[in-house]
Amino acid sequence: MKTVNEISKLSGVSVRTLHHYDHIGLLKPAKVTEAGYRLYDEENISRLFSILLFRELRFSLSEIKEILDDENFDMKKALSEQIRLLETERERIEGIITHAKRLLKGEGTMNFDMFDEKKLEEYKKEAKEKWGNAPAYAESEEKTKGKSNKELFATGEELMDIFSQLGKMKDLDPSEKEVQEKTEEIKNFITKNFYNCTNEIFYGLGQMYVYDERFRNNIDAKGGNGTAEFVKKAIEIYCKK
Repeated sequence: MKTVNEISKLSGVSVRTLHHYDHIGLLKPAKVTEAGYRLYDEENISRLFSILLFRELRFSLSEIKEILDDENFDMKKALSEQIRLLETERERIEGIITHAKRLLKGEGTMNFDMFDEKKLEEYKKEAKEKWGNAPAYAESEEKTKGKSNKELFATGEELMDIFSQLGKMKDLDPSEKEVQEKTEEIKNFITKNFYNCTNEIFYGLGQMYVYDERFRNNIDAKGGNGTAEFVKKAIEIYCKK
């Protein structure tokens, strides 16, 4: 058994992040002592390795949890797919580096094709279809099936507009009725357009809005710095009511 500090040193993942993974159920310790110390076994370490690989491939924490919690999840098969995804990403990055070096030498013309992530996204979609069989994912797939990229983009913009409106309320306490009503609007929007957003799922999303860098940056860009953290607090209050 290893302590949370030992796991942190071993993996490079901060203690705070490991505590967050425990809180959202992504990486629960094998044992918690009477004194409250988290202890991790080899199975925990293996799961953390999978989490870090999926994070490297830009899966969100909620997607990773759904994949790893799937009863059909096979570690060896997943590792094989992860290697394929990483190799695809490496090829893309190597192509960008090679082209940049040529431009530095004054050779060739600018070519934006190597920035295309379609191949990687196709592989990721395959991976989610294989591993992400959780009801929420399946329901989301069903609700978005047949929609064009333009329609999906418009739906995403509608959701970001709600975050923008919440960003204008940051001077209020997140427990205020006005804030809570707008917070509920996010929950209802997700249920209508993606999947049944239970309080448990909603709480996890709130955490992800802060701890997933991509979400935090996008939300803060829309509503101003600190919006993601404000939304997280508002969701926590909403889910505890």
